[in-house]
Amino acid sequence: MPAVDKLLLEEALQDSPQTRSLLSVFEEDAGTLTDYTNQLLQAMQRVYGAQVSCCPSPEEEQKELGSYLKIKFALGKGDEEVISTLHYFSRVVDELNVLHTELAKQLADTMVLPIIQFREKDLTEVSTLKDLFGLASNEHDLSMAKYSRLPKKKENEKVKTEVVKEVAAARRKQHLSSLQYYCALNALQYRKRVAMMEPMMGFAHGQINFFKKGAEMFSQSMDSFLSSVADMVQSIQVELETEAEKMRASQQELLSADESVYTPDCDVAAPLINRNLIQKAGYLNLRNKTGLVSTSWERLYFFTQGGNLMCQPRGAVAGGLIQDLDNCSVMALDCEDRRYCFQITTPTGKSGIILQAESRKENEEWICAINNISRQIYLTDNPEAVAIKLNQTALQAVTPITSFGKKQESPCPSQNLKNSEVENDKIVPTATVSVPEAEELIAPGTPIQFDIVLPATEFLDQNRGSRRVNPFGETEDDTFPEAEDSLLQQMFIVRFLGSMAVKTDNTTEVIYEAMRQVLAARAIHNIFRMTESHLMVTSQTLRLIDPQTQVSRASFELTSVTQFAAHQENKRLVGFVVRMPESTGGESLSTYVFESNSEGEKICYAINLGKEIIEVQKDPEALAQLMLSIPLTNDGKYVLLNDQPDDNDGSPSENRGAESEA
Repeated sequence: MPAVDKLLLEEALQDSPQTRSLLSVFEEDAGTLTDYTNQLLQAMQRVYGAQVSCCPSPEEEQKELGSYLKIKFALGKGDEEVISTLHYFSRVVDELNVLHTELAKQLADTMVLPIIQFREKDLTEVSTLKDLFGLASNEHDLSMAKYSRLPKKKENEKVKTEVVKEVAAARRKQHLSSLQYYCALNALQYRKRVAMMEPMMGFAHGQINFFKKGAEMFSQSMDSFLSSVADMVQSIQVELETEAEKMRASQQELLSADESVYTPDCDVAAPLINRNLIQKAGYLNLRNKTGLVSTSWERLYFFTQGGNLMCQPRGAVAGGLIQDLDNCSVMALDCEDRRYCFQITTPTGKSGIILQAESRKENEEWICAINNISRQIYLTDNPEAVAIKLNQTALQAVTPITSFGKKQESPCPSQNLKNSEVENDKIVPTATVSVPEAEELIAPGTPIQFDIVLPATEFLDQNRGSRRVNPFGETEDDTFPEAEDSLLQQMFIVRFLGSMAVKTDNTTEVIYEAMRQVLAARAIHNIFRMTESHLMVTSQTLRLIDPQTQVSRASFELTSVTQFAAHQENKRLVGFVVRMPESTGGESLSTYVFESNSEGEKICYAINLGKEIIEVQKDPEALAQLMLSIPLTNDGKYVLLNDQPDDNDGSPSENRGAESEA
């Protein structure tokens, strides 16, 4: 016998759209089978009715024949032969009535009854289990929606426990009903074969027995054929019993699993997180805007395919593209009414979709998977090995290295200004100094700051009543007077990764070491959130501006920036060292690390150009020569050539507008 299509019981708990799509095929098959069974039953009932009409009751036959014998015909000569013939026909009719009655009884037992039992038992059972499965699925969706709406700030442990128990009970109920429903649909694939062949075999047997007893009209070949059909039906029955036993054992094994498979977020304290994923699939809640300020959440099935994030609604045959993940960024997000949320941001800096996972484990695994995909690891020959290696490198990065001698040296605009001197209006690097040890750059155990300032909205709320002095120079002013007099004004989209105190600013290696420690700390402590800002580079200052409120989050004098460099491998990483005076009279050194949407070398080039402007402003001839060597806009601002799509000219207003839209 050919193999029979089956629903996998192991996929009943996940209830993915693929399983639902396959289930719809089985349901469509069951519906078609039900329609055909009803039509077949009507045809068989007509056959049975016709057979019953062929066998009137013997008493009626005898009565009709006896009445003929009593009739006195005017011309009754020769009626004795007719009467004797009728007596013979009476016996023949009686024997035929017996044969037709036996045939009708056999057709009722072997042709009509099996198809009625199949319809009333098997098809009705499938229909009932379908309704129970639908009710359990709706109840599970309602409980999941209630669980997803649990507040984050004012969390009631008792309410949470009750909701979690309700979700577990609903999920277990749905799992049980789906297992029973899947088993019934799988068994139906075997039973329908038997149900279609048994009535026809009963009909054939009845007719053959009828004609055998009447005239032996059928040959032995038909007997052998029917015998082979009976053997085939018997083998199907045996196979059905074997498969039913396997499904019962599998069902018991799946139902005996631990309660954690039904309970969402069962291990909040220390979940086992796989950070090497290059593909991920599962249900997430998608936030949709329903108005200017109102939003709604929709539970959908998401999966990754190459560098794309796909979304597949329940019941859909295939998924659709919802987000291109190449070079995008993802970070955890604090939502007022939801937990375990994260946001995907496009490479241009535009805010993308906001999703909610059902547990901390799922939340962090989704973030790790999207981070791995955004690096285009999936394009390598062995993406799993590359992902494992990158994560191991991040974990090992906390071990201080003894020498930077093995690092690759690459020329870039991020030069050590203290080791260079101005000759003939050009910056000429001096001799390379020896690379110090890691302990000489950053003191062991130096704390890392991951948030440069408070969020802009919170800062504004705190400063409505009284003005606060911010150590980073943040201000509520929307305009920057010094920018109007600046010969340079360039803006970049950056995300703050971290800052830490350093011991020296004599070499760019201190920036590379700070990058290594910041990224390692983020990987180890699962810190994915990053504050996005606009970095404005002028010929006087570096400013970090909130893209929504245009509030200045931080400001650094360009003369206090002593080192700046882009990462030698990850070109989007950039950092700089700032020398700031302290209240005690001394000076402190701090390194700030950022991730940019464009190449970090362009930011370093802009900073280097600003420092050149500061130097040449003291010499009118050098300033004039620099103005001739660099193209200017109509308003006198310097133009920096970059790949940002919206920076068509160097005007500050257009730059600020483009960055705000991103």
